[in-house]
Amino acid sequence: MDHITFLVAVVIVTALAFDFTNGFHDTANAMATSIATGALAPRTAVLISGVLNVVGAFLSTEVAKTVSGGIVDDTLVSPGMIFAGLVGAILWNLLTWLVGLPSSSSHALFGGLIGAVWVGAGSHGVNFDKVVEKVLVPAVASPVVAGVAALLATYLAYRLTDRARKDSVTKGFRIGQIATASLVSLAHGTNDAQKTMGVITLTLISAGALGHDAGPPLWVIASAGLAIGLGTYLGGWRIIRTMGKGLTEIQSPQGFAAETASTTVILTSAHLGFALSTTQVASGSILGAGLGRRLAEVRWGLAGRMAVAWMITLPAAALVGGLAAAVVQNGGDAGTAVVALVGAALAAGMVVISRRNPVHAHNVNDAHEVTIRIEPPATVGTAA
Repeated sequence: MDHITFLVAVVIVTALAFDFTNGFHDTANAMATSIATGALAPRTAVLISGVLNVVGAFLSTEVAKTVSGGIVDDTLVSPGMIFAGLVGAILWNLLTWLVGLPSSSSHALFGGLIGAVWVGAGSHGVNFDKVVEKVLVPAVASPVVAGVAALLATYLAYRLTDRARKDSVTKGFRIGQIATASLVSLAHGTNDAQKTMGVITLTLISAGALGHDAGPPLWVIASAGLAIGLGTYLGGWRIIRTMGKGLTEIQSPQGFAAETASTTVILTSAHLGFALSTTQVASGSILGAGLGRRLAEVRWGLAGRMAVAWMITLPAAALVGGLAAAVVQNGGDAGTAVVALVGAALAAGMVVISRRNPVHAHNVNDAHEVTIRIEPPATVGTAA
């Protein structure tokens, strides 16, 4: 415990704060389609998802090892660099949540870390071959694979049930969605909670509390699982609205197909140690499900904005992480305090703005777009 300095403790708390934002930012990945089709009530959906995120966190540590000993050189990383990278990731998560845009929490984390380590230790501190192999290639391939799988599954679902009674088909697939959405939640916990485990493990390695090849201790696994589960339970309603109603109008066979495709891709990747974006996988599945139903409307304008967000997430978070690392490196404890205060102020500002046009469990299915109101409304509702 002598290695757990005040800065290391701050970094661990900040990592868990990121994990919390990851949870509510990515709730939509598992539950947006089930909420949109009425298979699950909104509050029931996020409760199930939160619990299964915690369970999923205990299933594997391969992705955590990729983060802690893969994309950056752990012998050159300091707790201050990790703190700076986390600040960049948290701010990007909150900004995209505010506008209801499903971006990648994973790429925000990787971008923040890469930018911070690059500034703090130089370009040789980043293992670019691992970044390409474990992050960039899966980022391109996974939504395409998930989308094609969901398209084929949706087409088959409608062909096989073409002559059945519509109400029976809807009821059957809604029941199926409860199972598939639960599996996506389990897979999300397995994949995304591990990223925070990897960051905390990397922090402990950099502080000398763990050996260079160590995996995450049990308390790290448990705390990361609980943090992401709590964030998931609170529900990222703004992004749930975008994914459930924005890309296409989802029917229960499409929701079942999309969730099945997402689960398969995420669990396979987690087993292989690929730190992919569950948001990109889920979005690709929803688009594929939209294309798989004849006469379904796909809103390509929104899909294009999401694609742009995917492309700029990693470099944008890297820029913020790099700037924060420069302040921390040059300012010492005072610089760390400045970064923490500025980050907290920006985060609080985005939360306040969100309350001017709230999205919550009662209105999440009312519209397909999230808007930002500059002026506060006459009455303030529950924040999303």
